[in-house]
Amino acid sequence: MTVARSGDHALGRRRQLSDEVAAHVRDLIMSGQVRHGEFLRLERIAEDLGISVTPVREALLSLRGEGFVTLEPRRGFMPAPLTRRDVQDLFEAQAYFAGELAARAAGTIAEPELAALDRTQALLEEAFEAGDSAGIEHANHRFHRQINLCAGSPKMAWLLQTVVRYAPRRFYASIDGWTRASVDDHHLVLAALRTGDEGAARQAMRAHIRHAGTLLVVHLEAQGFWDDPPG
Repeated sequence: MTVARSGDHALGRRRQLSDEVAAHVRDLIMSGQVRHGEFLRLERIAEDLGISVTPVREALLSLRGEGFVTLEPRRGFMPAPLTRRDVQDLFEAQAYFAGELAARAAGTIAEPELAALDRTQALLEEAFEAGDSAGIEHANHRFHRQINLCAGSPKMAWLLQTVVRYAPRRFYASIDGWTRASVDDHHLVLAALRTGDEGAARQAMRAHIRHAGTLLVVHLEAQGFWDDPPG
């Protein structure tokens, strides 16, 4: 029994590593660090993350199943083509679910939860003023998670999470205007939550997520991610 439990623990840790690598590679692609036509070097990724090549290979195979990378015979993995419409679609889907969760939260949120959101927003603003990108990412994630928990809709929150994983959280600071938007847009969301206005909360959250998507598209365009001019 001890051996089996040990084996289960090792398997769980291996899957966790693979998931972490997949998240890292998604962030690299979605932030424009790597793009279609450039090969993803397993050894380089493993070295950057301080792990072996095995979980990197597993992660890339998983991303291949998502259609996020392709495997070129005898050459290796590379990011799949990513269009403006792909990026816009991902953020539009995120905006839908996040907006609905915000609306549901507005109908149930109580003063203790509002106070907790105020504290988180204060931490976000402090991190912004200090130029603390890790603190910004942490506080921003916490802010959205608190709202999603208040919605009391775990299945919809799970659906949102499947889309949110394509947002380049690790590279927020490299996207011009993103951190400022995280600070400013939250105030409209908080105002709607305080008044219990479900429609306003839905609209404010969807506008916030769409704003983030627009900033990412502009960032990728500035990097020359796409050869064609914007449509």
